Amino acid sequence: MLRAKFMPTKKILNAATPAELGFSFPAEWEKHEATWLGWPHNASDWPGKFEIIPWVYGEMVRKISVGERINLIVRHKADENFARHVFKQVGVDLRKIRFVTYPTNRGWTRDTGPIFVKRKNENAIVHFHFNGWAKYDNWRKDTKVPEIAANLLGKKLFHAEHDGKPFVIEGGGIELNGRGTLISTEECYLDPKIQVRNPGLDKMEIEGALRNYLGVKNIFWLAKGPKGDDTHGHIDDICRFVNAKTLVLVREKNSKDENYKPLAENWERITDLRLEDGGKPEVVELPMPSPLYFDGVRLPASYANFYICNAGVIVPTFNDPNDRRALGILGELFRYRPVIGIHAVDLVWGFGSLHCLTQQQPA
Repeated sequence: MLRAKFMPTKKILNAATPAELGFSFPAEWEKHEATWLGWPHNASDWPGKFEIIPWVYGEMVRKISVGERINLIVRHKADENFARHVFKQVGVDLRKIRFVTYPTNRGWTRDTGPIFVKRKNENAIVHFHFNGWAKYDNWRKDTKVPEIAANLLGKKLFHAEHDGKPFVIEGGGIELNGRGTLISTEECYLDPKIQVRNPGLDKMEIEGALRNYLGVKNIFWLAKGPKGDDTHGHIDDICRFVNAKTLVLVREKNSKDENYKPLAENWERITDLRLEDGGKPEVVELPMPSPLYFDGVRLPASYANFYICNAGVIVPTFNDPNDRRALGILGELFRYRPVIGIHAVDLVWGFGSLHCLTQQQPA
């Protein structure tokens, strides 16, 4: 078990972008050095269910830590002690855990944590200036997490900007194949009125910033995400690459479900997608679970919110008949590593799931 020791950031770069220096975003299935997680502490994210959530984390960490280190952000010693207790109870090897002490607002590390880019054998971090999904007020501690990670790891840190202003995206809003293609949704980043991350920027300017800071060459826009997603259309509930030329896309078969039309539009659009080499990807249908509600609220339950780690692929399950079907589809696509279901009915009450909580650090 390791404790974080902070070091000065190796260098903060603004003059040149990652793309100009040869950095690009590696695919999630490429080998990891570690997975970043933020220990849950904001009970308002899971009202009425918060006591269960640390034990869901315990199961996630038990599966992920088999193949890589966990960098776990905790607010203070009391949180660390409780995390250690949970991990011990579920059989986690504590030698695989590095505790990083920093007082965050929330634990959605896909969106707040360090986003890594890579060139040859060198990694760097891009700071995309998280702003609470342009919705919540309590985010100012979270937006500093990439700087904390860069200090801890001694990595170069790029501050994403456009015309001198911070440029905002979240990790859950982008999906990349590690070869130059990025997929996102218009609902999330191009809507001019709702949860606007980058006011005043048009599509061309947003695409330019994505190319500059993620090293991508090819950008494609789907339409919308499922109902209940308070990020306003994150792609990681909709469409995911499973390898450089194959992706899964969720479909709702029930024509009376409120997700039927928006998800059908994504299927219409995906026929126009061409990869960075001009080829058409293979698109595999992933089912949706039956509508899931808590306290009358529709939740964004989706099998697409899986996380690819060194030791396997962890997939959210929802006590639904389609659980088995979704796991089977993903099992056929990820034949080189085990596909493992993790019960996420309680977790998704926080409007996110496994992928939303994790962020990979490439080897």
